[in-house]
Amino acid sequence: MKQLLDLLRRNWLFFVIATLAALALRLLFVFFFPVVQGDSFIYGDIAKNWLSHGIFGVTDGAVIRPTLIRLPGYPAFLAAVFSVFGREHYTAVLVIQALLDVNTCLVIAATALELMNERAAKAAYLLAALCPFTANYTASALSETLAIFCTAHALYYGVRGIHGLQRNRTATWAWLVAGLWTGAAMLIRPDSGLLLAALGLPLLLLLFRRGQRMTAVWAGSALFAASLAPLVPWTVRNWRTFHVFQPLAPRYANDPGEFVSQGFNRWVKTWTVEFVSVSEVYWKVDGESVDFSLLPERAFDSRHEYEATQDLINRYNQQLYIDRDLDAGFAQLAQERIRHNPFRYYVWLPALRIDDIWLRPRTEMLPIEARWWEFRGHPQESVFALAWAGINLFYLLAAFRGWLNWQLGLSGAMLIAFVVLRSLFLGTLENPEPRYVLECFPALLALASGAFARPPKA
Repeated sequence: MKQLLDLLRRNWLFFVIATLAALALRLLFVFFFPVVQGDSFIYGDIAKNWLSHGIFGVTDGAVIRPTLIRLPGYPAFLAAVFSVFGREHYTAVLVIQALLDVNTCLVIAATALELMNERAAKAAYLLAALCPFTANYTASALSETLAIFCTAHALYYGVRGIHGLQRNRTATWAWLVAGLWTGAAMLIRPDSGLLLAALGLPLLLLLFRRGQRMTAVWAGSALFAASLAPLVPWTVRNWRTFHVFQPLAPRYANDPGEFVSQGFNRWVKTWTVEFVSVSEVYWKVDGESVDFSLLPERAFDSRHEYEATQDLINRYNQQLYIDRDLDAGFAQLAQERIRHNPFRYYVWLPALRIDDIWLRPRTEMLPIEARWWEFRGHPQESVFALAWAGINLFYLLAAFRGWLNWQLGLSGAMLIAFVVLRSLFLGTLENPEPRYVLECFPALLALASGAFARPPKA
């Protein structure tokens, strides 16, 4: 930390200008492109019920029903903001998120400083400050900004913990703090549990090094205890309220006893690759009609499948919800498709989904057509989307170059492990939403800074 403070003091003008640019970019999105819809109102409803009635629940008609469909982290943040600025004051929420994200930029710079050198730290701060993708999500009343904030802190203290162990110090305090930030991240998004796995990987490797086993055990114990402790009250509450063991949140955001259309979800996973399919098909169910013509050709392997799929979609459009009988039809169709080509289902489609969430233009929170590649209908939006994709590719290539430039050892392995684990997990989902990969950006940006700083000569 002293090293970072020295860097800030000696380069105060650079950091002041970069900070003002970072804040300006985020406030531009907040005031000109705010997104408060869908899940935002679910979080907001829970927060207001928690404030007004002391019930962590959703409004169901005239009744407030306890729920576990969302973790308490983001509703608690909204409740805190609403209690100060007033209910429904989402603008205050977005402005505070913008301020938190600027702090995240500083944590990413600190990580680069710990991993590499001062030049890399300055590059990391500038790359993070001007990153339009993380900045864009500060203008959305969703959990991403807070999840990125917690992830950046957890990775930073994880890097410090590894370096402490490599200097033959226990560094228990660093692993304890990393664990607390990991626990906070898991209270915001359930998939943040992958962060714990990535942080635990270098400790697992150190167990096989003679002389460091006990320090690795102590560090691992501190990490896991601190990570899981914040989940205990939530787990106890769910057991007492619903009589279920649920330390995080259900995969399909359903309360106990609610019907989940598993067959439909599995069928979607037999063909979906692009985010546009999520918005045009997956999000429509339940409640909106689905345009059968928007299904891609890969959704059918034969004329029989084409007709069977069309029949199921027509049945859904007539009732606009999926019951158990209709879900069974989708399940049977999904099973036939998987049996016909298991490699496609288990390997090829997940790989394509991973490619999509990493490489597509991140314009989903902007007024840009989802089918950005159809130039004829909206040429200006398509050009903008391509430029946005180019910026995204620049960050990815810089991260790859930075990783090649520096010998980062266990610290680098931890960052790469987090990116890889999260990517593999997201590839298994039927809804490849680009926002889910943003939690990897603290690691990505720290690595990217290495492309602009020379490593010391051997």
